Amino acid sequence: MVQRNTWQRERVREALSDARGFVSAQSLHATLRDENTGIGLATVYRTLAGLAAQGDADSLQSPEGEALYRACTSTGHHHHLICRSCGLTVEIEATDVEQWAKRTAERHGFRDAEHVVDIFGLCGSCAAARDAERDAN
Repeated sequence: MVQRNTWQRERVREALSDARGFVSAQSLHATLRDENTGIGLATVYRTLAGLAAQGDADSLQSPEGEALYRACTSTGHHHHLICRSCGLTVEIEATDVEQWAKRTAERHGFRDAEHVVDIFGLCGSCAAARDAERDAN
């Protein structure tokens, strides 16, 4: 289903592009609400789902199970390193993961298998800040 390109959808797209790293629909809606756009939460959810389906946004599930979105800068299948603290996101190649996923699927009789791999941790800056805080206490 193709969505009409309304001003609300375009504003959600812009807000997603302006966000740093992955954001939840709730977080993006709060930003838009603070700007008095009048854009509803349902519109944000629908727009993000549509952008993800079209390949214009990356979507992943946080360790807590929440759907997170980010404006997509890459085409094709890719993976991410994501900082749990600041949200910094780095797109990575994972050739070993690709080969493992294919072999594992074939070993179990699966074809046309797909997978999602995202690695959550602390970026170097956040890890250093945490270590400095810990050392100060």
